[in-house]
Amino acid sequence: MLKRGLTIVAALCGMVVASEQSFAQSERKKEKQNLAESTGMPSLTLSPQEQQLSESYFLEGMKFFVLEEYNKALDRFQRAYAISPANAAVNYKLAETSLLLGNVRGALPFSKAALELDPSNPYYHLLLAQIYTNQQQYDDAIKVYARLTQELPHTEQYLFNLTDLYLAKNRLDDALRTLSQIEEKYGLIEEISFKKQQIYLKQNKLEQALKEGENLIASNPEEARYLLAQAEILAANKKIADAIKVAEQALKVAPDNAYGRLMLADLLQQQGKTAEADAQLELAFGNPSLDIDSKVKILVDYIRRLPNEKVAAQAIKLAELTTRAHPREAKAFAVAGDIYVNAERKLPARDSYLKAVALDPGHYKIWQQIVVLDGEMNQNDSLIAHSERALEFFPNQPMFWFYNGTAHLINKNYPKAVKSLEYGRRLSATNPDLQLQFNLQLGDAYHSMEQFALSDQAYEAVLALDPNNPHALNNYSYFLSIRGQNLFKAKAMAGTLVAQHPDNPTYLDTYAWVLYKLKEYQEAKRLLEKAVAVSSDATIIEHYGDVLYQLGQRDLALKQWVRANQVGGASEGISKKIKDKKLYE
Repeated sequence: MLKRGLTIVAALCGMVVASEQSFAQSERKKEKQNLAESTGMPSLTLSPQEQQLSESYFLEGMKFFVLEEYNKALDRFQRAYAISPANAAVNYKLAETSLLLGNVRGALPFSKAALELDPSNPYYHLLLAQIYTNQQQYDDAIKVYARLTQELPHTEQYLFNLTDLYLAKNRLDDALRTLSQIEEKYGLIEEISFKKQQIYLKQNKLEQALKEGENLIASNPEEARYLLAQAEILAANKKIADAIKVAEQALKVAPDNAYGRLMLADLLQQQGKTAEADAQLELAFGNPSLDIDSKVKILVDYIRRLPNEKVAAQAIKLAELTTRAHPREAKAFAVAGDIYVNAERKLPARDSYLKAVALDPGHYKIWQQIVVLDGEMNQNDSLIAHSERALEFFPNQPMFWFYNGTAHLINKNYPKAVKSLEYGRRLSATNPDLQLQFNLQLGDAYHSMEQFALSDQAYEAVLALDPNNPHALNNYSYFLSIRGQNLFKAKAMAGTLVAQHPDNPTYLDTYAWVLYKLKEYQEAKRLLEKAVAVSSDATIIEHYGDVLYQLGQRDLALKQWVRANQVGGASEGISKKIKDKKLYE
């Protein structure tokens, strides 16, 4: 953006020749003619009327320029130029206005002309340098700035621009020389010292770079930033021991500098001093002045190394320091939750996530983690409460309907389970994988409500997508056997399941019970013997007793019923079977 206030003043100053009193007009005409001759421009002698008209166009152009009506301004400046092409101010404003209108090429000749006509005006130099810079003609821009700073007084501030151009052209020695000129004028400046350091480092002149840093430190020994910058250069050049000394010096000056603690921790770690490094990290993490994003970045690195126990202990400590230092930052608790999850500590992970969503409830993934952890910990009441809370913010996310319905199903609240699962299934109509999961749960829920047709439909929908789905094959075949319906279909499904999972006791029991219903007791016995050998499930043991009873081995059957009753979880009729020593179906 051009500094319009300054350029307007410059332009008006350029009109001095055209605005003096009439008694000096002849002298101005002579000067203008000499200037035109010296620049190779045609000599123009303006009549008073022409001069007045040119001034009028120029002033009108300035009015439109101030109003930012640049097209109108350009038109007026062009009219003034047609009358007085050797007027530096007119050329300058034509160049500036063209530049503002995006016509860089059109601006260039007028800017060059303005400078040739009046090389004593610094604004004319600056505009031409800007145009060259915009076109990445850095060599030409350098020449303009060099001429400006060499020929015009009080222009040392533009040496900064010249330095940047030298750096853009990788003319490092010229940049250093120019920076030294700046220091001669203004004295030691932090920005200049840092720039010189970077140049020396590019030139592989480490000693000069360090010397520059020492000079900066000497200028203000209490400024920790200078010391830490020096330590950073030393560390980058493998001088770790020296870097540690300087970093420790910085922390003596500013013990609360959290970034210095981080740097020292990293340096100590590089020397294998893990305990000392961890101590410095803890000091940094306990400091609220160290921003939360820097802490999160470090904690994420710890997560990648989990679940290593030694790493986990330090990661948890840092996470807890972070939440204490930033109790109002949701991301502090979110990353703490991630640390706990990866350290296999589910309860504190879930609680950290809950604190995160209490501060900022709009994070789907955090809510998802919460309900997943509720499910893994078998905390169904919490799962219901948290999934319902999540649905307040994400009512169209089927996953939360799934968890809500599943929790109600586990709690045997079948109507609520079906309601949530049906709603979630509708929302997941375009997602076959989710549809499958909903149908699995609906198959179980509808069976429990004795809505068998709907239960069968749900399982059929699963098997249409995944013919070997273990959950569907097991529950569908078992429920058919309990109802005594489609037993040959149940046998085929259970047989397929056991063929794929020959050592799973639950699947063996399901297949055996289908065979039991088909009165194939001998094969059922073989399967159940295999199952009870690896399982202490009361239902499997009771089924084994029932099969033995049917095979006439009643004493052995009674022993299995007693065992099932002792384990707990057998059928409601187990006591009557034991008392009467008789099978009831």
